[in-house]
Amino acid sequence: MRCGTVTGSASSDSTLTCHEGDPASVTAHPPVNARARHTAPPGGLLAGRRVLVTGVLTPKSIAYAIADACLERGAEVILTSFGRAMSLTERSARRLGLAGPVLEMDASRPDQVAAVAAALRETWGGLDGAVHAIGYAPEDALGGRFMTTPWESVATAMQISAFSLKTMAQELAPLMEGRGGSLVTLTFDATVAWPLYDWMGPTKAALESIVRYLARDLGSRGIRVNTLSAGPLETVAAKAISSFSDLRDAWQRAAPLGWDSGDARPVADAAVFLLSELSRAVTGEMLHVDGGYHSQGAPAAAHVLEALGE
Repeated sequence: MRCGTVTGSASSDSTLTCHEGDPASVTAHPPVNARARHTAPPGGLLAGRRVLVTGVLTPKSIAYAIADACLERGAEVILTSFGRAMSLTERSARRLGLAGPVLEMDASRPDQVAAVAAALRETWGGLDGAVHAIGYAPEDALGGRFMTTPWESVATAMQISAFSLKTMAQELAPLMEGRGGSLVTLTFDATVAWPLYDWMGPTKAALESIVRYLARDLGSRGIRVNTLSAGPLETVAAKAISSFSDLRDAWQRAAPLGWDSGDARPVADAAVFLLSELSRAVTGEMLHVDGGYHSQGAPAAAHVLEALGE
């Protein structure tokens, strides 16, 4: 599994988890119906909807929380993975109670994405939603090396973390037409610069722009495309970030609603909303799920906060 130590944020699987394995030559397994262990009410928000989720590694993955929330709301879910990450994803799939196999897919390879689309067509006949939680940057593109990063490393980060959304959309859109389809990806607000995030910042900016262009091109086909920008979360990759605790603590102090970096459920619930018919008029949007941190300027001094609490 290719892992870049992404520093500066723990907002999403697409920014701070390993990319889904090595770019090995793999093909999609013919899947079986992937019903989950969850017993959802007949009127669950995603009842009858079929969702593909990428980026699940361990239960700490944000994508895992999203898959779990989708299942709880009545969706059918299939996961993807590849390379050495496959065993981790398969273990998580069993924990989620998924009956079908994990589909092998390197999202940077169009042929493998096309193979997954073909497998989904054979299994489900169509697709209602897909979660793009894929991100990777080489180590020399992170951690304060912005001025010395070679183009080859930038290109790798861009292809895997941003352009792969377009690759997925191209292959999966035909399965979503006429179904009110929804594509959801994960970002870490790239409208500002973050410490040590370096080339993942411009990469996420590209991803956010791709969301808007896909929203433009797919809207006439009834397909929505949106992104979630979460606050820092304690994913597996976050453990490799020496400054994560500082970011987490600063976020909790400054966010008007506070922020629990150990709870990915608010992000997962927002993803459920974007995958559901409740968001039928929402596209091209970046939805912040960060306790309101993005809306603030300089954090208030402690004595001001104490006075407001009296």
